[in-house]
Amino acid sequence: MRQAEGVPRHHERLVAPAAWWVGAAVFALVCGWIVYVAATPALAVVAAVVGGVLAALAVWSYGSVLLVVDETGVQVGRARLDPAHVGTAEALGPAQMRERLGPGADARAWLLTRPYVDRGVALAVVDPADPTPYWLVSSRRPEAFVAAVEALPGRTDTTTPTQEDPDGQA
Repeated sequence: MRQAEGVPRHHERLVAPAAWWVGAAVFALVCGWIVYVAATPALAVVAAVVGGVLAALAVWSYGSVLLVVDETGVQVGRARLDPAHVGTAEALGPAQMRERLGPGADARAWLLTRPYVDRGVALAVVDPADPTPYWLVSSRRPEAFVAAVEALPGRTDTTTPTQEDPDGQA
């Protein structure tokens, strides 16, 4: 069965874990309590609501990331990579992800990682005008992300992100 035009091949939204939302609620209570001790109960309620809204907005804006692979390319957050510039993708487990974020990191790589997701994908960038060798992206379903990239029409590269020389030389 052929996939319909415009339908995402991979669609994933990373959301912050429940503990972060609990932390936002605790922050709101602390804001309210501090104002309650120093001022009036009415101001304490206002401070708790404002603190809660600000904390919730911070958790939502940082914690929510959209990953999409479709016929138009790869979109990670606000960044987009056209199919012609998409190389191979490599699914990374927790140990490989730590290695790529630590000793095995390339300073030129583009990162969109989240601390609450321990797996990810290394996606090679095939663009002579772009100094970025690869994207390193957190994903809860890295195998599905890689499968969608491999099925992406218009890809031209076959080298893996781990085979590239940091100096850009073969």
